[in-house]
Amino acid sequence: MRITVFGANGPTGRLLTGQALAAGYQVSAVTRQPGSFPLNHDRLEVVGADVLDPGAVDAAVAQADAVLSTLGVPAGKEPINTYSQGAANIVAAMQRHRVRRLAVVSSSGVDPHPYSDGGLLFNRVLLPYVTRVLGKTLYDDMRRMETLIRATDLDWTIVRPSGLYHLPTVTDHTVVEGHADGRFTARTDLAASMLALLDSDRYLRTIVSIITTVDNPTLFRWVRSEALAQRRAASSTVST
Repeated sequence: MRITVFGANGPTGRLLTGQALAAGYQVSAVTRQPGSFPLNHDRLEVVGADVLDPGAVDAAVAQADAVLSTLGVPAGKEPINTYSQGAANIVAAMQRHRVRRLAVVSSSGVDPHPYSDGGLLFNRVLLPYVTRVLGKTLYDDMRRMETLIRATDLDWTIVRPSGLYHLPTVTDHTVVEGHADGRFTARTDLAASMLALLDSDRYLRTIVSIITTVDNPTLFRWVRSEALAQRRAASSTVST
């Protein structure tokens, strides 16, 4: 099976690409900066393309059997359209080339809930600030992306991780339909869960949440590490 990965040069996209190659897939890794892509493999094609360019997206999707998107942009006050416009271009290309299977990364922040283990600071202060102020334009665009995808007749799955962090290996993570009561998702588990979607029809046309239940960071460590990651991501604008 040949899969096309959008957002392949971001932290999750690199993990997903590596896991897909290890599992035997042919992979087209789409990035705006192909020269900086760190992986090499005889079953890997690195495609230089911008998800906002319909023609480039069409070419990247043309030979695919499935499409996985781990697109990400840093939060900010300026309007964001990468998720929705990128999804529109991907969907149009998939429909044109009759590619059915689509899985995209969204976020639990598009539909925030208090967490049973979150505590007052997280539930009443940090979560509202991130989802309604700091990340408002980002989550608004993710909602537009989700609405667009859900209106299609594709075999889609929308994947909503919680706070992302690094672990070296895949864990025995949890996948549930709808909202999951867990604050953190390891990127390696997010990548593994997306790849697993290709082996089953269980979550077709479904929103799922991915939760990592071991080795979660403390709130302070997570905020500090993600703030550094946001600054690095802002320098390249789009994690592709």
